[in-house]
Amino acid sequence: MRTLVVVDAANVVGSVPDGWWHDRRGAAERLRDRLVAYADEGIAGHPGPLDIVLVVEGAARGVASVPSVRVDSAPGSGDDRIVEVAAEAADRPCVVVTADRELRRRVAESGAECVGPRTVRP
Repeated sequence: MRTLVVVDAANVVGSVPDGWWHDRRGAAERLRDRLVAYADEGIAGHPGPLDIVLVVEGAARGVASVPSVRVDSAPGSGDDRIVEVAAEAADRPCVVVTADRELRRRVAESGAECVGPRTVRP
């Protein structure tokens, strides 16, 4: 069964002060494009192929999906949507990429594993 990797776009993009705040949508698109390689290659402890969902919110809403990375535009809180996606995946391995402590606690309740942003953003 393929592992689902759910990426907290706001948290991962915000983990590196590279001017992302000037173009949040562009930063989310660049992250999405970097994630494509992980779909085939996998991440530490989870060999590919992987199913990857990038959850975006706010100004990044509307970023399009690409082959290998589905983009989910949260209608409200990105954290709430990530919790929902992780809960929907309770029957399969699920990894959430975020450094947000409260979000980590919330998704752990559905059995998701959590890893930090450096997993997908060296």
